[in-house]
Amino acid sequence: MTQVSFLNGGSRLYGIVGDPIEQVRSPETVTWELQRRGEDALLVPLHVASDEFEAVFPALLRLRNLHGLVLTIPFKQRAVRYVQHLGAQASVMGAINVMARRPDGSWAAEMLDGMGCVTAFRQRGYAIAGKRLMLIGLGGAGGAIGAAMAAEHPRLMRIHDLDPARCERMASAIRLLSPETEVVVGEPTVDGVDVLLNASPVGMLDDARLPLNVQALPSDLIVFDAIVKPEQTPLLALAESCGCRIVRGREMMLGQIPRIVDFLLAQNRQGELVRAS
Repeated sequence: MTQVSFLNGGSRLYGIVGDPIEQVRSPETVTWELQRRGEDALLVPLHVASDEFEAVFPALLRLRNLHGLVLTIPFKQRAVRYVQHLGAQASVMGAINVMARRPDGSWAAEMLDGMGCVTAFRQRGYAIAGKRLMLIGLGGAGGAIGAAMAAEHPRLMRIHDLDPARCERMASAIRLLSPETEVVVGEPTVDGVDVLLNASPVGMLDDARLPLNVQALPSDLIVFDAIVKPEQTPLLALAESCGCRIVRGREMMLGQIPRIVDFLLAQNRQGELVRAS
C-alpha cells in the first residue's frame, strides 16, 4: 500500500477559494510553511463557481476539519458577510484574503495582500515614500495594496477602476491614511509616474492583454503586477523589454505567506480581533 507522510485522517484542512483557481500558488507555499513548522496540516485548491458562491460557501464552512481559508478573486469582498471577527485592515477595506476558525466555531478574518506587497518592495530596496504611483484595479487585492502603499506616504497616487464607487472609497482611504498624498482618479497612464501597480486580473493565465494602452514604458519606471500565474505577465514582459525594474506577484505572495500562517494558527488557538458589525 502506498503511503505519504504529509496527510492522514487527522490532518487539519485549509483551502484557497477562487474562480478561476488554477493560477494560485498558495497550495504549495502555505502547505510548505505549515509543514516547515511541524503542523499536521495542508492547504488545497477549492474551485467554487462565482454564480454558486452564496450556495456553496456557507456549506463549506460547516466542514468539521476545515480550519481556515485563503480567498482569491472574485471572493475577497463577498466572503466578509460570513465572518464574525474582522482585523484592522479588513475593517478598513471591507475585504479579506484569509479567514480562520476559532475554537468556539466563529470565523475571524484579515486582509494581508497589501502588507505582502510592501514587503516585496522593501526586499527589492524600492522605497515608496515621496514617489508617484499609478494603481490599476481596486478590488480586494487592489484596495489592500492601495491602503498599504498609502501608509508609506507617496507623493501622489493616481487610481483607476471600472467601478466609480471603488475609486471614491479608495480615494477617501488614501486621504485618511496619508493626508499629504495627492490623490487623482483617472485613466491608467505612465506619464508623470514612478511606480506602476497592476492589481487587476488583466493578464492572468492566457490573457495576453495589457492593463493600460501603451506600446512602451519608461526605463526608469518600477512595475509591479499582482498576478501570480503566469509569473511573467504581458505587463512584466513589456517592462523587462523596456529596461524597467519589476516586482512580481509571486514576491507579494511570498511576502505574506508567514503572515497568513501566523494568522491561521493564532486564530485556531484563539486570537483577539475587532468584532465585525
